Amino acid sequence: MDQEVRFCTAQDGVRIAYAIAGEGPPLVRAANFISHLEYDWQSPVWEHHLRLLAENHTLIRYDERGTGLSNWNAADLSFEAWVSDLEAVVDAAGLDRFPLYAMSQAGTVAVAYAARHPEKVSHLILLGAYARGWLNRGLSEEQLEEEKLLIAMMKIGWGRDNPAFRQFFTVALMPEGSKEQMDSLSELMRLSAEPEVAAQLEQEMHRTDVQDLASMITVPTLVLHARRDEVVPFDEGKLLASLIPNALFVALESRNHILIESEPAWQRFRSELRKFLGTEPGKQAPEKAPQKPERRLATILFTDIVGSTELAAARGDAVWLDILERHNALVREQISAYSGRIVQTTGDGFLILFDAPAQATRYAASIITAVRDLDIEIRCGLHIGEIEIAEDSIRGIGVHIAARVIGYADPSEILVTGTLKDAVVGSGIEFIKRATRTLKGVPGEWTLYSVAAAES
Repeated sequence: MDQEVRFCTAQDGVRIAYAIAGEGPPLVRAANFISHLEYDWQSPVWEHHLRLLAENHTLIRYDERGTGLSNWNAADLSFEAWVSDLEAVVDAAGLDRFPLYAMSQAGTVAVAYAARHPEKVSHLILLGAYARGWLNRGLSEEQLEEEKLLIAMMKIGWGRDNPAFRQFFTVALMPEGSKEQMDSLSELMRLSAEPEVAAQLEQEMHRTDVQDLASMITVPTLVLHARRDEVVPFDEGKLLASLIPNALFVALESRNHILIESEPAWQRFRSELRKFLGTEPGKQAPEKAPQKPERRLATILFTDIVGSTELAAARGDAVWLDILERHNALVREQISAYSGRIVQTTGDGFLILFDAPAQATRYAASIITAVRDLDIEIRCGLHIGEIEIAEDSIRGIGVHIAARVIGYADPSEILVTGTLKDAVVGSGIEFIKRATRTLKGVPGEWTLYSVAAAES
């Protein structure tokens, strides 16, 4: 199959190679540890995987930093850098919403991305994946020594012409593979990364833990795992599925971590994938009539972290990303109690809809208090007005007004329009008149009020 190879730049300047193949709506495959955009299509190990993913979709995939066609001299090989690379590819490809597929250790990256960008991911598919890396599974002393031996073997034998060292990995990944498949996988390992980089990547995989992020997933999720997987234990696949709300779990009868085209487990995987994505052969999906936008009255809340750029620079990427994750978790965990719905994230904030303005105001007060434990402050802008809802997006003058209002809010302040203030008369919520402002792109002058008290 023909493909286009392109390059984009990650947040830290590393060049990431990505490829586009097939036709149809987009489907993104998170990068596997062992990949090479050009060699994969010639490989009896991966070719059938790629054909399946591209048969009804435009497949977008990329080589992990330090491997394949991406930059081999990347200094940062951390988990957060892997997530950043996926974000860079999605942005470079101009994707709005798409199914996200990941296998093995790429599953942790996909889970993190889906938790942080639920507005982007329509479906999440995880094969042979896990939530916690090897070192987070309560290993015995003997198993810890085994981990050290594994890393040492990679450093010594990964790049050698003699494949003897790499056979340990190929047999574990594909115990029922043919000699041709084993040889191809061994050669792919040699081509994909230098020994020291391969060992660093493996060590980072062993340290990952996305259990908290998995519990934040809100998109439809399919988890598939081979019962006798010799690389990622079956119980780890079950654990991952149990952590993701409403995930569908499918057990595959196989020993292979990398599924072989000739085995029944592959046929089952292919069928489940097509069913999950609605692309089963012979079942033409009915054409969707253009959805007429729904117009209704709603309360619109924008939140945003005060001084996020300066805070990120002062605290460092790793610390700041941890704070962002905890901030996002706090925002999400309280939303259902106030009958709100997150429409999208805005980098360091959220756009949230509510039916009741009093509920929205009380929710805003609750999260302003909650995030103080993270040593950060947020601000909130609120308006009630008519909006249009189409698919998963909203639009209308009401959205623009709320977005302008938050720009005038101080740290830890909830700033609202007079329209919202009047709508909650009798609720017990108290306001202080702040100012009269012109809002860019909105006719007239607007009186804005600060919430003085909004007890929950």
